[in-house]
Formats: sequence, structure tokens, C-alpha cells
Amino acid sequence: MSLLSNAALRATSGPLILNSGIGKLKMDESTYGYLKGMAATGVPAVEKLSDQQFGKALAFGETALGAALLLPIVPAKLAGLALTVFSAGMLTMYFGNDEMTQDDGIRPTQEGTSLAKDFIMLGAGLALLFSSKK
Repeated sequence: MSLLSNAALRATSGPLILNSGIGKLKMDESTYGYLKGMAATGVPAVEKLSDQQFGKALAFGETALGAALLLPIVPAKLAGLALTVFSAGMLTMYFGNDEMTQDDGIRPTQEGTSLAKDFIMLGAGLALLFSSKK
């Protein structure tokens, strides 16, 4: 993968995830609870965490992933792996919640459109993971 295409993939997904993570750092506990409830539709094990634990872990995780994508010192394969895992986790919510998809189980509803972007991030993560030399 060329340096330019690598940078394009990282520069488009990195700021989006970094901004999302930073925005979650100061959310209240009820918002963390809502997010945890959504996450539990895809990954039931998150129910074991308190709302605060889940929210802070999500916020710090997104912030770290966004920063890793933007820092050229982080190898593209590692950044791609992290982005792939993150977006795949997000897609478990998309497919685990009937309100997110239309009757065919694939196309997004209005509510699911915000998670459907994770298909694009999954593609970017996979491209970084499999097309990079290092």
C-alpha cells in the first residue's frame, strides 16, 4: 500500500474516532448506561461492568484508537488490526439489534444509519491490516 493511501485511510477514520472518544470522556452516568445497553446487544459480557466503568473504558479506548490512527509512529498493521477489531465490535450492535436493520437484516433503518458507517471503518481497517508492508 502506498504511503498516500495509508495516510488517507488513517486520516479519515482517526479524527472521527478520536473526536467520539473525547466527547465521551465527560458524559454522565446515565448516558454511559444507555451506551452500555446498546453495546450489550452485541457483546452481552459488558453487562458485568458498571455504567461508569464501561463508559470510561469506551471513551479511553476510542481516544487511544483515534490517536493511534493519527500517529505515524504506530505501524499500519497494528492500527489496521485495532480499527478492524473496533469496527467489528460496533457491527455486533448493528446486527444484534433488530431496530438497526430493515426486515432483510442487512440494510440500515434510520436508527441503524449511524452504525452502518462502521462497515466503512471495517474496510479501512482491513485495508490497512492486509495491504501494509509493516
